[in-house]
Amino acid sequence: MNIRTEKAEDLEAVRQVNIAAFERENEANLVDRLRGMESTFSFVAVQSDRIVGHLFFSPVVVEGKCSSNLSILGLAPVAVLPEYQRQGIGTLLIQQGLEEGRRSGFQAVVVLGDPDFYSRFGFVAASSKSLKCEYDVPDEAFMVLELESGALQDCSGTVKYRSEFSLCE
Repeated sequence: MNIRTEKAEDLEAVRQVNIAAFERENEANLVDRLRGMESTFSFVAVQSDRIVGHLFFSPVVVEGKCSSNLSILGLAPVAVLPEYQRQGIGTLLIQQGLEEGRRSGFQAVVVLGDPDFYSRFGFVAASSKSLKCEYDVPDEAFMVLELESGALQDCSGTVKYRSEFSLCE
C-alpha cells in the first residue's frame, strides 16, 4: 500500500472512489469544488497501481475568540472503495494526512464522524475545547485534534467550513 499526494492524473479515479464509498456524488462533487484552493491537501492510497482510497483536508475558521494566526484543517471526506474497506487503508490515509498537516504548520484538525473510529487518532469532542460545529450535529460526532499541544487553549467559538460544504447535502 502506497499513500501519496494526489496527482492531476488521479482526479477521475479519486472521484470514482468517493462515489463508490458514499454511494452518491455529493462528496465527489465537494472535492471537485475544493480542489486546488489554498491550503487544501489531498492524498490517495494506491494498491497494485489502483487508487483504492482518498483523503481530503481543507481549511476551516473559528468564529469567536481565537488567535488570529490559528490554522485549522477540516478532514473531509475520507473514502475507501467498498471492497477495500476494513483493511486499515483509511487509518493509513488519516495518519499520513495528520502528519502532513503537522509538518505544514497547522495547529489542529476537526472532523465530523464516528467518535469510536476517530478517537483512535487522539480526536476528542470539540466541545471539550470550547468549539462547536456550525451544523446541527451530535456533540460527540464533532471532534478536534490538536496537532500542536495547547493550540486551542484560549480558543472558543463556532467552526465554519468553506461555503462549498453547504452544497454537499
